[in-house]
Amino acid sequence: MHNEFMAIIERYEEWFIAYCPEIPGANGQGRTIEECKQNLAEAIALILENRREDALQGGHNLICY
Repeated sequence: MHNEFMAIIERYEEWFIAYCPEIPGANGQGRTIEECKQNLAEAIALILENRREDALQGGHNLICY
């Protein structure tokens, strides 16, 4: 399954910080843009995996935002 999400990447001193507005809690950081994007992609994958597992179990552990 392929998903596309928007990433907002900002530079803060020597770091790049990223977040995804569509996925609350998904953020990443890195010394390079590529490292930052990779960290954000990993965070998004973990969050979506957790949401899928919760949905398959009946949603008992879902957190509503």
